Amino acid sequence: MAISLCLMGTLLAVYNAFFFSQAPPEQALRLVVRNRVSPAVSMPIAYREKIRGIAGVREVMPFQFFGGVYKERKNVFARYAVEPARVFIIRPEYKVPQEQKLAFLRDRTGCLIGAGLARRYNLKLGDRVTLKGDIFPVTVDLTVRAIYENPQDPELLFFNINYLFELLPAYRRDRAIAFSVLAESPESVTRVARAIDATFRNATIRTRTEAERAFTLTFLSMLGNIKAFLISVCAALTFTMLLVSANTMAMAARERVREVGVLKTLGFSQQAILGMIVGEAAVLSLAGGIIGCGFAWLMTYGVRKLPALIVQFASLSLEPLLALIVISIGILIGILSSAVPAWLAARTPILQALKFTD
Repeated sequence: MAISLCLMGTLLAVYNAFFFSQAPPEQALRLVVRNRVSPAVSMPIAYREKIRGIAGVREVMPFQFFGGVYKERKNVFARYAVEPARVFIIRPEYKVPQEQKLAFLRDRTGCLIGAGLARRYNLKLGDRVTLKGDIFPVTVDLTVRAIYENPQDPELLFFNINYLFELLPAYRRDRAIAFSVLAESPESVTRVARAIDATFRNATIRTRTEAERAFTLTFLSMLGNIKAFLISVCAALTFTMLLVSANTMAMAARERVREVGVLKTLGFSQQAILGMIVGEAAVLSLAGGIIGCGFAWLMTYGVRKLPALIVQFASLSLEPLLALIVISIGILIGILSSAVPAWLAARTPILQALKFTD
């Protein structure tokens, strides 16, 4: 039961991180404009000026996902080509010393990396970073000019999108996978999103504007219905635990029929015996739930230390409410699985119970 509840707690933590956790305050003003057909299809970078002219838009920045390989294919982290002058406006939560910020803005081949990425690969200011392209048939030679601090997404790399365009053939230039938009106020976010999509309603390439968090989950949806998958696995775990627990409690009650006869001879009532057997199952389930939550906490902690390919995993944790839900499910399963065997054992006549052999 502890192992099953550990898996359930981990899955519930993932579900909560994806669909219920609150986005950081700095994300409240950010929108992402992508291709309406698919987030993997690029759009003309000329859309930038039309988006900037919409009322309520404070800033807009095109970005292109580069991909590529750093040293070995196992070194996986996100690499984006962006406009350096607008990164710190769009993402004010990135804490960078002023001298590093200026160095990044001045160097056309400079890059901005997260502190987590710097620690993982032992990168320092001035180090060279070479990305061998796979999506794009070019090799990008970069120099680390700035390192930002942000616990939400500490393992990203940004470099100059114009530098990328210089390396690409003409037909692949001046296109972006999406645009990051900063609204002027939280109240204007919904209005801005509708206005952007309305602007390009009759364009050759139509847009879909959504919250930054929703854009991240869009890539997960390409793998399938993640929400249904997590729910179905949790349901299967619950059903399996119920069957295993019911079988265990039935065997335990059968082995204690003579003990029940002795207890009834000593004057214990059916209700007391029923309560003892069900109470034992509840206590064992409580222990299993606590141990399972402990292991689930360790698993979520381990996931947080892995490369954060999905931003939500950087803050994955088993919150107290989730732990309470997991423990409650465990106790409920223990009570339900022991109720029938305990009721049958408590109703066994004294003589039949004392003569019972197994």
